[in-house]
Amino acid sequence: MTDFLTAAFYKFVELPDYAQLQAPLLLCCEANDVKGTILLASEGVNSTIAGPAAGVYAVLAYLRSDPRLGDLQHKEAWSAKAPFYRIKVRLKREIVTMGVPGISASLMAGTYVKPQDWNALISDPEVVVIDTRNDYEVGIGSFSGALNPEIKNFSKLPEWIAQAPALHPASGKKPKVAMFCTGGIRCEKSTALLRSQGYDEVYHLEGGILKYLETIAPQQSLWQGQCFVFDERVSVGHGLKPEQHSLCRACRQPLDETDLASALFETGVSCPKCHAITSETQKNSARERQRQWELARARQQVHIGAKMNTTI
Repeated sequence: MTDFLTAAFYKFVELPDYAQLQAPLLLCCEANDVKGTILLASEGVNSTIAGPAAGVYAVLAYLRSDPRLGDLQHKEAWSAKAPFYRIKVRLKREIVTMGVPGISASLMAGTYVKPQDWNALISDPEVVVIDTRNDYEVGIGSFSGALNPEIKNFSKLPEWIAQAPALHPASGKKPKVAMFCTGGIRCEKSTALLRSQGYDEVYHLEGGILKYLETIAPQQSLWQGQCFVFDERVSVGHGLKPEQHSLCRACRQPLDETDLASALFETGVSCPKCHAITSETQKNSARERQRQWELARARQQVHIGAKMNTTI
């Protein structure tokens, strides 16, 4: 049974009044039993929400009632359990944090490439293909031949770009570049950064990896592994079917069967990827949090879904 609809969407658009959008949008989500996170900034909106289909569509309709978001596109996936436990509508400086002033993805982004045309582009030996995601995301799947910047977070990408030998001009000419990410938002901003630096031939995968996996059959795919997603599905494969990864509640990284079988794994407390970097005090705090969660679940009470402050 697939009772929960997940909708992922973003749009780079000038929203100077974004702070005034927060409260009514939160009320709309609560009225329609929709959970997840919505980020609002002067540069646009970025979100993944989930709930009953009618509720999710009502929130999307509400957003599109703003003429600036009238053409907002979203991606859908279904699941048998709730992907999120609370709703958060947050105000941010950027909807995806790069930390480079003056980059306008709504005006400067590179050329979209549809999933059906992506294989031909990245198979061109003269094209530099870059995965703009974090290292733990790349670790469970990527496109064959793509460069991995090995960054801990997206704000580190500009530094890597400045130093990457593959992006250095050859014979005075900057290379052709293709960038991709989970849903399109990070590579859209990344291509805007490159264009601001004088790269003329810059491309990005329209709809991101998720649209590619939804559109391209496994037999024709150049994707290898799974795609990490920021909800309770953890990872998806072709057709956006949930895969077998779990999530470490301490470090939020994906775990496979080997990780779960490790002596360093403790539910809600640690995993092989974070055990050595958290103190015993932190682990004990996590143990207490996990104990409270299990008690609440046994009593059929809401714990992690309790309403929280929605502004930062």
